[in-house]
Amino acid sequence: MEIFLQYPDLFIFLFLACLGYGAGTWTEKRHYASIRQREAELLKMPVVTGGIDFSSKPIEHAELVTGSAVISIDYFKRLLAILRNIFGGRVKSYESLVDRARREAILRLKESARDNGADIVVNMRLETAAIGQSANRKRQIGSVEAIAYGTALTFSQK
Repeated sequence: MEIFLQYPDLFIFLFLACLGYGAGTWTEKRHYASIRQREAELLKMPVVTGGIDFSSKPIEHAELVTGSAVISIDYFKRLLAILRNIFGGRVKSYESLVDRARREAILRLKESARDNGADIVVNMRLETAAIGQSANRKRQIGSVEAIAYGTALTFSQK
């Protein structure tokens, strides 16, 4: 008990770091669960990255659809990434950040296409960018933005 009284700042820091890690992990798991559920719901909405010959199917409507997501990294994972950059190797915290942003952007693209009554999305493209105050100055990533866009096609029912 005496050690707590000698170093209260250290224990407050450790408590807040553990709380931040726990909250960040919990939030990330909830987001992944939401992504998996929505991916299962939108499984029937095809999205292709190339053009397809639709000469046999008349197209009734074509429209540009987009989906974007900005996902931020928590401070604890940023600290782990900084340590990983010192020693080298895979930076898993950034990998999950980019994966979540990419999958969320594609899901939002599919939801936009579905809401417009589209049957398929063709020529889907995906762009990512690091954003935030420190993204360009100190070469640190604060948030990742992913934008998915493509052409939503609705086929004629004739």
